[in-house]
Amino acid sequence: MQVRFLDDSTSGEARIVAHLVNQNALPAGLEPVLAEGAAMSRFAGKAGQVFEGFAERGGKVVRVALAGIGAAGAEDRKASLEQAGAALAAKYLASGEEEMLIDLTGAGLSASEVAAVLLGARLRAWRHDAYRTKLSDEKKPSLKSIAVKGAVAGSDAAWQVEAALAEGVEFTKLLVAEPGNAIYPESFVARCEEKMQGTGLALRVLHPDDMRRLGMGALLGVAQGSAREARVLVIEWQGGAKGERPLALVGKGVTFDTGGISLKPPAGMEDMKWDMGGAGVVAGTMLALARRGAKANVVGLCGLVENMPDGNAQRPGDVVTSMSGQTIEVINTDAEGRLVLCDVLTFAQRGFNPSAIIDLATLTGAMIVSLGHEYGGMFANDEALAAKIDKAGKASGDKVWRFPLGKAYDKLIDSAIADMKNMGARYGGSITAAQFLQRFIEDGRPWAHLDIAGMVWADKPGATWDKGATGYGVRLMDTFVRDNLEG
Repeated sequence: MQVRFLDDSTSGEARIVAHLVNQNALPAGLEPVLAEGAAMSRFAGKAGQVFEGFAERGGKVVRVALAGIGAAGAEDRKASLEQAGAALAAKYLASGEEEMLIDLTGAGLSASEVAAVLLGARLRAWRHDAYRTKLSDEKKPSLKSIAVKGAVAGSDAAWQVEAALAEGVEFTKLLVAEPGNAIYPESFVARCEEKMQGTGLALRVLHPDDMRRLGMGALLGVAQGSAREARVLVIEWQGGAKGERPLALVGKGVTFDTGGISLKPPAGMEDMKWDMGGAGVVAGTMLALARRGAKANVVGLCGLVENMPDGNAQRPGDVVTSMSGQTIEVINTDAEGRLVLCDVLTFAQRGFNPSAIIDLATLTGAMIVSLGHEYGGMFANDEALAAKIDKAGKASGDKVWRFPLGKAYDKLIDSAIADMKNMGARYGGSITAAQFLQRFIEDGRPWAHLDIAGMVWADKPGATWDKGATGYGVRLMDTFVRDNLEG
């Protein structure tokens, strides 16, 4: 979705004209027929409400949309503005028109508020139609651009920052939405190399021989049942002070998860193409940081495997040795994400000495049972880090809810024959998974684990996404970096 800003001397030619409306305050000078129609339709300017009418302007009939932005001064103002932009994009994406004019004259929006409206519109307009060959014309997206009239000075610059964020979210959505025969470890890397070329990001790839030399037996154990070789992708952004320790973002990238020998039930297994959602978030975040020139040092690491059940696959009861030297009894091969993450966490710490680590993973179905699809689960060994992530979640809309860690839970993953098991008993599954990962955090380094299993995919449209990949996590991490690493 392209955005262009019109100066005061330019009049838009679009056949769709949208006005943003504060709650219970119709725009001054609105045609009486539109004002009366809005009232009859019970349009009140609530966030996300859209009313459409028709009027003659400049000698031609145009579609006039009124989009509610909620009450002025409301605490959730930014979210309301995004919701208004998203509602307009959803309504007119397949309207047959290529451009929509948003007239902000008299709306009283700041530059950042204008950018919020446009961000909502662009995010909601994203669709993945690559494999649809028989869409009827009325269902094909037609809206290609938004023209903005009456924006305050600085709006264009504010939008360029949010446009970089939008590109990162869109890249994450694409990676998550693609099927397992299109995205696998090697092709995930290739997509990132292509997308990130010329951005200033430095990419490095570990192949199986590299991982064997490093002792990544846990990660390689997951991959050994697949014809697709594992990869570890390292993405570095050096936008901060030279020599300053980076933030490390670590993503689980199981590009397809059958469960391995502990095979999942067939029903719904197709959804497991998005089990690489954590790695997708890391890739999208790194792209967004580079595109907007973030003044911070950040390294993203993606552990990429496919979990398959062939004759060479890992068995329940096998014991593997992780890069840390700790041994793991594999109780269930479907508890594979933590086996991937533990080796990448060790590699991140020993290779980059980060100031803090945040890992993101579609790790447990238990998290969906706990939180549904409203929050990502957060675990942390550091109070300050947890508070900063929580604040970033509230500001970005990618909300998190903190769960406990403790010795009582930790005992549940003790093994009789190895240092630990890869899963505990039936209850508290998300917590024991986090306890497992914590055993690989060295020297009390600040660390947070985000279990985003319920958030990367949606079965119905949301405020700023269509059904499917949501892009959850990119805005959370980008906001965290803005607020805490860029001063």
